[in-house]
Amino acid sequence: MTAVLKSLEIRNFTAFPEATLTFAKGLNVIVGENGTGKTHLLKLPYAVTAVSASEGRKREARQPTKAFLQTRVADKMVGVFRPEDGRLGRLARRQRGRNRCEVRVNFRKHDSRKPSTSIGFNFASQNKSEVVIDQYPSSWRTEQPVYLPTRELLTIYPGFVSLYETHHVEFEETLRDTCVLLGSPRVRGPRVRRVARLMEPLEKQIGHVVLEHNGRFYLRQPGGSNMEMPLVAEGWRKLAMLAQLIATGSILDKGALFWDEPEANLNPRLICEVAKAILSICDAGVQVFIATHSLFLLREFEILIKQRQFQHVKQRYFALRRDAEGVQVSQSDEIDAVDPLILLDEELQQSDRFLEEFMP
Repeated sequence: MTAVLKSLEIRNFTAFPEATLTFAKGLNVIVGENGTGKTHLLKLPYAVTAVSASEGRKREARQPTKAFLQTRVADKMVGVFRPEDGRLGRLARRQRGRNRCEVRVNFRKHDSRKPSTSIGFNFASQNKSEVVIDQYPSSWRTEQPVYLPTRELLTIYPGFVSLYETHHVEFEETLRDTCVLLGSPRVRGPRVRRVARLMEPLEKQIGHVVLEHNGRFYLRQPGGSNMEMPLVAEGWRKLAMLAQLIATGSILDKGALFWDEPEANLNPRLICEVAKAILSICDAGVQVFIATHSLFLLREFEILIKQRQFQHVKQRYFALRRDAEGVQVSQSDEIDAVDPLILLDEELQQSDRFLEEFMP
């Protein structure tokens, strides 16, 4: 099933009383203050698409069934969100006697003549780790989604997947999923040129990423020497992680990239490179979802999208605002049309205060 995410419908999910997010085929940016649920809106569609893709890539995958999906979706949700004691019901928001969470993830086929498909489920707050599937597709997705957390993973990569699968560790399953992709072999054949075009600007900034035979990552410096990842600046390690996922082909072929705060631990120059890399990934046919509270990153997107290279990239912005009822979502194709962007107002007010204090 070749498809992109069309929309996400939620009711009584964590801090959200009700919301429907309609996505663009290219860049989707979720903006909000800390604690408003940005990461939740990345993890939820990631968990659902990861289940579908995992089954779809199996050589002898069974057709989707209600009973099978109920088990797989529940397990993935618990692994991705890590609620206390594995109680999935903790993600259901209680308000005015309602304690049932409802979720529907809708997919749009690349062939517009074919109908859209959906995976819908619900669960109650008293449930431990069960969901009830009320809608499911006739076939699986085949495109593997990629989730990049706020921190880099190259330094914890050695032995992490083996540890995760043989011991109980309090890490979210997204880390395990991404480490598996980091260790994939690099692409060969016709896709090498596509990979090289995406890699070139990143390699100019950080050098070349090398996976040695002992399962550890190194950064090859311009002089030819390799530097072990723990000695590399964290901002460069984040770019190196992105470069490795591009080199393995994990971020190609119309999949989806979910990236939580890509600007974290990066200086402004590197944020500019990340913004350019993200739009280049969109240009390559990948649907991208970003959670951020960086005015600098948003403005860089705005500047780049006006350039000829990225003018055709579709974009969608979502602003989260908390009120007495919970978190509300404002959305638009234009960043300036989503209201209100409280965190951005704070940055602008700081600039005003600086000018008043030092430039009377």
